[in-house]
Formats: sequence, structure tokens, C-alpha cells
Amino acid sequence: MARFLIEVPHEARTKECALAAKILIGTGSQYLAHADFGCLDGEHKAWIIVEVGTKEEARFIVPPLFRPRAKIVQLNKFSLGELEEILECHEEQPLEEAALRGQAEYTPSPSA
Repeated sequence: MARFLIEVPHEARTKECALAAKILIGTGSQYLAHADFGCLDGEHKAWIIVEVGTKEEARFIVPPLFRPRAKIVQLNKFSLGELEEILECHEEQPLEEAALRGQAEYTPSPSA
């Protein structure tokens, strides 16, 4: 099973925000019942992490009203060994090297 972050944006107006949260929580879905919301901090989105087989399965957890605007991101973790291997296989840019040493702000190169 893969892990996915589901981000569901909704309107910032108080009534629409409350209705969106009620719809998401009230679906009866074990996933949506545990949604985290950013509304009280001005970020009108819900976030849910699920473990399902595919990105499409994750999308279908979201109620139809919210699916078109939902963002689904497959999550992964890296070990330090994997990161070292990736870095060895790709030529590093000077700015990236400085950022890794904490000497500059990191901006990914277009090819990254």
C-alpha cells in the first residue's frame, strides 16, 4: 500500500467553511473523520493521510463535490543512504552545495 496526502481546499467564508468541514466529517469515512483543518489559521484546507493502493483510490475517498479541486500527493521517505546515492548520480550546482552547508538560500534548479 502507498501513502497519500489528500489536500481539500474550500471557501474561506465562515458558513461555507463550516459546511465543507461538516460534509467531510459527516461522510462516515474513517479517513475523513480524522481530517486536519487549517481554517483557524487562515488556511482553508483539510488534509488527510491515507494508505491505499493507488492515487485514484485516494481521490475517490474525497466526496464528489470536492474532487475537482482536491490535490493528491503520493508520499515517500528517504534514507540518508538513498539521498547520498541520488546526489552521487547528479551533478550538483554550486548554489545547491552552499545551501546544503547552510551558506545560502536553496532554490532548486529547473532540472531538479
